Amino acid sequence: MSFKDRTLICRDCGVEFIFTAGEQEFYAQKGFLNDPVRCPECRKARKHAQPQNTSEDRRRRQRSRTSSA
Repeated sequence: MSFKDRTLICRDCGVEFIFTAGEQEFYAQKGFLNDPVRCPECRKARKHAQPQNTSEDRRRRQRSRTSSA
């Protein structure tokens, strides 16, 4: 399959960004069916705004569930 750079519009900020041929190939290899809807800057901001779910957090929650039973 042939990939070409495409210009997309960010859902959050409305800025145009390039969805490169390399990124499209990566998405296809991973089986992703949808194009990205956010520019790289908004994706990064969204990722950092979400609480991190670390393995230490999971262990702490498991311990609190088992000790309260």
